[in-house]
Amino acid sequence: MVLHTGHAENLRTAEKVAHRLANAGIGLRVLAEETTHLDPALRDHQVPTGPEAAAGADLVVVLGGDGTLLRAAELARPCGVPLLGVNLGRVGFLAEADLDSLDQTVRAIVDGDYLVDERMTVDVTASLNGSTLAHTWALNEASVEKSRRERILDVVLEVDRRPVSGFGCDGVLCATPTGSTAYAFSAAGPVVWPDVDALVVVPNNAHALFARPLVVSPDSVVAVETDPQGHAAVLC
Repeated sequence: MVLHTGHAENLRTAEKVAHRLANAGIGLRVLAEETTHLDPALRDHQVPTGPEAAAGADLVVVLGGDGTLLRAAELARPCGVPLLGVNLGRVGFLAEADLDSLDQTVRAIVDGDYLVDERMTVDVTASLNGSTLAHTWALNEASVEKSRRERILDVVLEVDRRPVSGFGCDGVLCATPTGSTAYAFSAAGPVVWPDVDALVVVPNNAHALFARPLVVSPDSVVAVETDPQGHAAVLC
C-alpha cells in the first residue's frame, strides 16, 4: 500500500483500508517511511522503500492523487505488479476508484474481483554525440524543456529518423494515452482514449505557425534535437 501522508483524513482512510485487508487475511505491506504516520499496529507490515518493495505482490493499492500513483508506479513497474488507485486528491485522472466507492473497492480486492488494464509507457533516452547520458521511462509523458524562463529553446523534431519541423518553443512533450489528460492536455494536446495505441507529440508554446500536436505510432522513435551550443535544455 502506498499513500499520501499529507492529510490527516488520508491517514485515517489508509488505516481503515489496511485493517480491513489484514483482517480478511490479505498479506499487507506498507512502506516503512509511511507507517510512522499510521496506527503503530501496522508497523508489523512495514517494508523498506526500494525496488523490492512490491516484489511478489499481487496488487499495489494507492491512496492519494495522481502524484502518489506515479510514485507508486516507480515501485510496481520493475516487479510487474498492477496498480489500483483510490483518488483522495484533487484531480485523480489515473485512479480507478474514489472515496465514495471505497467499501466496494476493498471488497473487490479481498474477493480478487478485478481486471488488469495494460497501459503504455514511454522509453526515454537522453544522448549527446552518440553517448547515452540517461535512460528512463514514463507513464504519463517525457518532456524536453528550456532551463531558463527568459530564453527560448530551438529544437528540431524527428519521427522515425525523418525530420518533421524545426521551431522555437518552451519545450516538446511526448505523451502516452494515459498522459494525454495531464501536461499534454494543458499544452493543447488531444485527449487519447487509453485503449488507443498511439503516442502524442505536443510542442509547448511553440513560436511557429505550423507547430501542431502529432499523433504517431506507439512504436515510433521520436527525437527532439537541441543545439548543444544553444541554450540549455532539461529532460523531465
